Amino acid sequence: MKYFSQFMLLALAVAVLLGLQYQYWLGENGRFEHNKLMTQIEEQQGLNENQVTANNLLRTDVYDLKNGLEAVEEHARLDLGLIKPNETFVQVSTAPITHSRY
Repeated sequence: MKYFSQFMLLALAVAVLLGLQYQYWLGENGRFEHNKLMTQIEEQQGLNENQVTANNLLRTDVYDLKNGLEAVEEHARLDLGLIKPNETFVQVSTAPITHSRY
């Protein structure tokens, strides 16, 4: 009877230890979930850095548009095809040259 109670106490201790290990590794907030969340955080931080760079570029573009005429003229030339008086417009084709024989 004495050994049986010691065995049951040991079995209970092992069961508690296994339960705690399961909770640590595989539980709702366990180690694997923690690693997965850390990976997601790193990915999101990379995306955030890209957005910060894009936002800074847009911020400088807005500043240039508000404070200088050069940026407005550049946008008008590129986007709207601005040609000032006494300027000559030259368009270069980038289409491949094909030769046909008839």
